[in-house]
Amino acid sequence: MAFDAIGAGYAEAFPAKSGQLDAGRWLLEELEPGARVLDVGCGTGDPTVRQLTEGGLRVTAVDLADGMLRLARSTVPEAEYHRIDMYDLATPRAVDAWGVPELGPEAAGRYAAATAFFSLILLPQAEIPEVLGRIRTLLRPGGLLALGMVEADLDHAPLPFLGHEIRISGYLREELELTLDRAGFTVECHDGHPYAPACTTLPPEEQLFLRCRRTG
Repeated sequence: MAFDAIGAGYAEAFPAKSGQLDAGRWLLEELEPGARVLDVGCGTGDPTVRQLTEGGLRVTAVDLADGMLRLARSTVPEAEYHRIDMYDLATPRAVDAWGVPELGPEAAGRYAAATAFFSLILLPQAEIPEVLGRIRTLLRPGGLLALGMVEADLDHAPLPFLGHEIRISGYLREELELTLDRAGFTVECHDGHPYAPACTTLPPEEQLFLRCRRTG
C-alpha cells in the first residue's frame, strides 16, 4: 500500500493545517468533555487526533495503512487505534473480518462526532456516499461530521504522489453539498482554502472543509 511507504513524507508535503485545525476547534467548542469521536483515515495522528485528545475528547482513530498507524500510535498513544477499511464501518465485516465490534452494526449511535480529512478522496465517487452513510450510522442523532475534501471534478483519477501513484476523487462544491445532503447530513458551514503543497511535484489544490450535522 502506498501510504505504508509514504509515512511521515505526507506531513512534510502538507505541513500547513489551518483549515483542519479550525474544524477541530469547532468540534471542541460543540462537544462535551469526554465525548467519543471517530477519526476516519487518521494518518500520522497529527494534527487531528492530537488536537482532539488534548482537548479532552475520546478519540477512536482508524486507518488501513500499517505505517501510518505505527506513526500515529507513537505520536498520540492516548487514542484508540484500529486497522480497518473505512468501507467496512458499521457493517458485519467490522467484526467478522477486522475484529472491531465498536465499529460494527451494534455500535450505531456510539459516536458524538466523526472526522474524515482527505481520506474519502481515495475512494471512487460511487463509493463515497455509501461510506458517508456508514459514518452517519455510527453517529448519534445530531452528531457532527468535520470533512476535508479537494474541490475538483475527479473520479478515481490517477495522480503521482510522493513517488507513488494513487487515485483521487473530488467534487465541485455544490455537488459535494448535495452528496452530503443525500447521505443524511446538513452542511452548516464550508470553507475553501487554496493550498500549494510543500512538495513542488504536486499541483496546487483547493481544499474544502465542511462542518456537517447528522439529520434525523
